[in-house]
Amino acid sequence: MFGGNNKKESSTGRSTSAPTANGFNSLVKGTVVEGTVTSESDIRIDGTIKGKLHCNAKVIIGPTGRVEGEIRCQNAVIEGSFEGVLQVKELLNIREAAKVGGEVTTEKLIVQSGATFNVTCTMGGSAPRHTANGKPSTKAAQDKKDTGSVKANKAAGA
Repeated sequence: MFGGNNKKESSTGRSTSAPTANGFNSLVKGTVVEGTVTSESDIRIDGTIKGKLHCNAKVIIGPTGRVEGEIRCQNAVIEGSFEGVLQVKELLNIREAAKVGGEVTTEKLIVQSGATFNVTCTMGGSAPRHTANGKPSTKAAQDKKDTGSVKANKAAGA
């Protein structure tokens, strides 16, 4: 009725919506989500997530956004705050107003002047191995030293 028909007939006879190729998700300011969020498309967070976010695309934490927990994604841009475990397969961009703490694993990293970046960071390799209690194993800590991983404490003006 309004625009084209984007439904497909499945082999079971039910109609299903065709996936959107360039979908974009947004969590607005004032919204709090607790639990696990999974997304195939880009997602922008201007609210709060407490838990896990698994995204097969780009994660953007806006200036009012906050994530406490774990993020796994392809690329990330952080303007707000993040605390926890962050695994980025490609590029992590930390903007000047961002506050990031925890454990970071990424292939490439940009930290702009003015950002607070208090993390244990591993670049160009796999995530550190952990023991059953969640702490890095002695072997993982030694591997970090051997691979040139960085403990970065960068604050405004530093």
